[in-house]
Amino acid sequence: MATSEEMEDVREVLRLAARSLPPSDAVLDLLDIGVCARCIFRLFGVLGRAYSFPSITDAVLKSFLEEPDNFHSNSGEIGCRANGATFVQFSNSSKETRNVQPYCSICLGILQFAHQDQELMKTSTNRVPVDDFTLAIAELVKKENYHIDGFSIEVSMPPVIVANERAVGLYMKKKYESEEWFSAKFLREHLSVKDALRTSTTALLEKHLGDVSDSNSFRIRLTYSHPEASRRLQSSLANDLSGKGAKTVMKNNVNKANDSYEGILRNSEQQTCNESDAAILRALEGMQDHVFYECFTVPPDKTFKPCHLTTTCYRMPIYVGGRYLKFSRNVSQTCWMVDDERIGEASVEEIVGKNILSVCRGDNYKFHAAGREDIDVRMLGSGRPFLIEIANSRRIPSKVDIGLISEKINNNDQNHVRVRNLSLIGNEAWTLMREGEAEKQKQYAALVWISRSLTDGDMQNISSLKDLDIIQRTPIRVLHRRSPLERKRIIHWMSIEKVSSSSQYFLLHLCTQAGTYIKEFVHGDLGRTHPSVGSILGCRAEILQLDVTDVKMDIFN
Repeated sequence: MATSEEMEDVREVLRLAARSLPPSDAVLDLLDIGVCARCIFRLFGVLGRAYSFPSITDAVLKSFLEEPDNFHSNSGEIGCRANGATFVQFSNSSKETRNVQPYCSICLGILQFAHQDQELMKTSTNRVPVDDFTLAIAELVKKENYHIDGFSIEVSMPPVIVANERAVGLYMKKKYESEEWFSAKFLREHLSVKDALRTSTTALLEKHLGDVSDSNSFRIRLTYSHPEASRRLQSSLANDLSGKGAKTVMKNNVNKANDSYEGILRNSEQQTCNESDAAILRALEGMQDHVFYECFTVPPDKTFKPCHLTTTCYRMPIYVGGRYLKFSRNVSQTCWMVDDERIGEASVEEIVGKNILSVCRGDNYKFHAAGREDIDVRMLGSGRPFLIEIANSRRIPSKVDIGLISEKINNNDQNHVRVRNLSLIGNEAWTLMREGEAEKQKQYAALVWISRSLTDGDMQNISSLKDLDIIQRTPIRVLHRRSPLERKRIIHWMSIEKVSSSSQYFLLHLCTQAGTYIKEFVHGDLGRTHPSVGSILGCRAEILQLDVTDVKMDIFN
């Protein structure tokens, strides 16, 4: 039995809501055609606690309207308890309430917190108090063991709800448009079903999770679907839209949508509005009222099955960035497989990515770097900037975690790879890295052999060249995977360091524009790069070893 204090609270909330509502006969009419209390509230611009107040049901609203003076009388009130929460129902409710009650003819039970769901609610099609509904969501989040410091709610709903709302709107317009209150109340902008659901659940979720709702990267996603009602909608559109072309397009969309609505029950990561949904919404938006009347029942039929609900939680990608150094000439930057066989001992991607993934407990990771070096090229100096993108991370690594990851990578016995300045960063680093990559300069040290002895004149000739323009056609060695293009690049400076006890070997130090093929610049690639070191010295030149010694970018320094 509800306490007198609780009953007075209900009465006060409804009194405030009544200020925005039309005359009671219009509200009772909406209840009679199957519109739920919360949909009525949002259609007439009701704001505040009415959405999240657990004791306000369709029957309570009806009783309030019909017998406001006896709203909490002992003769009309029935109190029942479930899980410690008190609900208020009334003995003079409709016959449908006492027997099989339909779900809202607009929201299909969404704002009544009724749904078909084997995971979230074991009593799958029962209406439950909003507090129980949000508690079940919170328990699911906690079960997934996410570390959260805030959350946001995403909601996906079938397009049939848009059609239902329009049908109710046309019904009300036809019946009540001539009444004085209609233009002032019913035609005002109102909450969508999605926003009403968020309004109903956000504060309670904050209480259960102990965190605030904001634009946080952690998302709670509620995906509603109603395959049966959606197929009826699609069939109506396909059969009644005029024009053979329109019918063909819609028929294709119907087939796609049938598959997608069945698949949504199996795929919790269904996108917010798939191609078929978008096509249906466009068709509804462009449909004139008289055509809508021909296609749909006005007001919409009552439904006795609520929506399916799939509840998932996920985190938007997080990024861990820094610079890596690679000391092995048998380690690729990313995992390199040819005919199902690995090339090289390991990869930077795996050595770094797997260590970060294990701490973050994400689903998977992606490796992004500011350029790349060949497997036989070492990455020295200050290292190459990189990002590890972690999908659906259950845990946000702390500074201590980041330090431990760095130590684990850097203290590996094989010493293939080391990292510097590792840190958790925002996605703005992605933009900075992409912008910087186009402008960056890179420095190299190459061990070069030439077919004759090196002279002092050669050294002077090479070191005198500044901002040398070269033309490079796509190298022969990568033509099988790169477009055959001609690229202009700049060699900013070069210097030569002699190798003791040899007159034909030397170290070539150079700084170039990003994207320069260094190996081809040395040997000329059969004339495809011009000029080249070989053509400048007037002899054959071959590169034996190559190291990247610096990647000049203002990131992760």
